This record gives sequence, C-alpha cells and structure tokens, in this order.
Amino acid sequence: MVEPVLGFCSKDQYELFLKQAPNFEEMLIKDGVQIIKLWFSIDRSVQRERLNARKKSILTSWKLSTVDLQAQMKWDEYTKHKLAMFEHTSHKKCPWVIVQGNDKEKARLEAIRYVLSQVPYDDKNTELLNKPIAEGIISIYSGDNTSTEGDCE
Repeated sequence: MVEPVLGFCSKDQYELFLKQAPNFEEMLIKDGVQIIKLWFSIDRSVQRERLNARKKSILTSWKLSTVDLQAQMKWDEYTKHKLAMFEHTSHKKCPWVIVQGNDKEKARLEAIRYVLSQVPYDDKNTELLNKPIAEGIISIYSGDNTSTEGDCE
C-alpha cells in the first residue's frame, strides 16, 4: 500500500504484486505454512490523535517517519489502495482479518485470541478461544465488509 501511494514502485510493479501475492501465498500454504494476515484498522481521528501524541512525547517522537507524517494527508489514497489490496489478496485459504484497533488493548487481545484460535497446539482451550474478549473487534474481509473504513496506524 505504501509503495504505490508514495511512488516507491511503478504502476506495473504494483499490478504485478497484486497478481503474484495470492499465488505466492498459495505456494506457501501448499508447503505447510500457515498464514494469518491481520490488518489493524483505526479511524482517521484516532490516527491523528496518536500521531500528535507521538510527536509530543520524548519517548516516542523518534518513531515518526516521513511516511507517518504523510498518513493524514494521503488518507483517501491509502484507503483506495488498501481496499484494492484486500480485494486482490484476500482469499478463502488466506483471508485478511480486520482488527478494529481504535482501542489498542482490546484490539491486541482479540488479535492474540484469534491467532491462538487458528493455530493447532496441545491442550488448546477452544471454548475460551472461541469466546471474544470484545464483540465486533475481529472480522474477516469478504469484499462487502463495512469494517474496512479505518486505516492502519
């Protein structure tokens, strides 16, 4: 997403990526690799607040990059490319999992719960893992999701 929005790749390279990514994922899956694609989605206003807080903090200001600083200005373009990425790279065997991330703690806990629910391991408590910590945080991209309005932080 960042690459086409900020001109880090050509249009041809971007279109090739959209075609090749699902094939590459399919090869990995056939080789026994389990892929879980999480997209942490936040509202524009939440992103603005987080970026402003990061700018003001001596502890986190070092994390800001020029890409971060352009995020608000290019919000609509990022959203367009994000939706195109979802549309081209989300498929039955490897869907995009949308995590509503406005509440960081709930988003992180739900993401962990989701990953643990998908990975096979001994003594797995499926009853606990299938019970969401917070309703409405996790959704699977299906092409008609309305939960893809936010952007990644």
